[in-house]
Amino acid sequence: MKKKNFQFPEAHGPRLDSTLIFLILSYPMAPRGGDDLDDDFLIDVDLALDADDGLDDQSRPHLPRLPDEEDEFILDTHPEEEQWGGIEDNTPTENDGSNDKKRKRKEKAKEKRAKKRKVAEELDAINGSQNNLLSPEEISSYLASMQTKVFKDMTQMELDDILIPTSSIIDTSSYTGPRTHETLPDFINSTLPQLATRIRQKPKHNGSPTALIISGAALRVTDLTRSLRPMKGEKGGEIAKLFAKHFKLTDHISYLQKTKIGVGVGTPDRIGKLLSAKDALQTSALTHVILDSSYQDTKRRTLFDIPETRKEVFEAVLGQGPEGSMGGKALMQLIVKEKVKLVLF
Repeated sequence: MKKKNFQFPEAHGPRLDSTLIFLILSYPMAPRGGDDLDDDFLIDVDLALDADDGLDDQSRPHLPRLPDEEDEFILDTHPEEEQWGGIEDNTPTENDGSNDKKRKRKEKAKEKRAKKRKVAEELDAINGSQNNLLSPEEISSYLASMQTKVFKDMTQMELDDILIPTSSIIDTSSYTGPRTHETLPDFINSTLPQLATRIRQKPKHNGSPTALIISGAALRVTDLTRSLRPMKGEKGGEIAKLFAKHFKLTDHISYLQKTKIGVGVGTPDRIGKLLSAKDALQTSALTHVILDSSYQDTKRRTLFDIPETRKEVFEAVLGQGPEGSMGGKALMQLIVKEKVKLVLF
């Protein structure tokens, strides 16, 4: 007997339920020998629906729901994802590689900027050290022109009385290299060998340096101090950093009263106040005052180009003019008597 192909009946009455369709499709096929149904057997849809409605929830077969055409496609989520908003994936991705490249580019850019700053500092030192290549006579004239800018109300006779003697200025024009904080030790060893020897010796008294270095910027003071420290060796006194930023005057006075220092590096205002303070900065062992005139700030200004620091050098450190500090006046007397030498770096 020839088997007829099964066909769904024409749509009539209620629409076929998806569960019923699944039952029909999943019904085991009859063996090749045939089945017990008549060839012209048709499913009574109404009867099947009525029979399905008669089942309670417990007896109804738990079959997977087939998605309708309008259902959205939803990915399965892990419990951890629902609780924490996603599972952390430590697997390297392409973004990790790009981050590494960005970091390397930043590091290279930082190195380039550091090199540019170093080159700029060297160029500034060369440009700013033109006055330092002058003879002592020329340096004295240059300092006199700076005094005229500070003491505008003085007469020429009064200005002549405060001139710095040429004999008190050391000629360092033989040093033609760049004058940076890194080259300061070499500069001292080359042009001031006696001072280099004294820096390596142990000081006898507290707060009595053999040299004072005057610079216009706290950052420059820090760099100079760091460069000088290897020069003191094992026996030399401390290289004191003396500026107002972050340090109270009383703290510096207390430090000097109990510390043997070989060199004091600082800004002119703080050095002047410490020279005038009682039992603070002593001049009994002082042999050299170095003016850091080669350094230029971001505006290309030197120690003598900035009106404030220029005034502080002559009034606070050297004690000149009607407002000169008492400690500075005492130091200037030592310079005039050539007991302390003046140096332009």
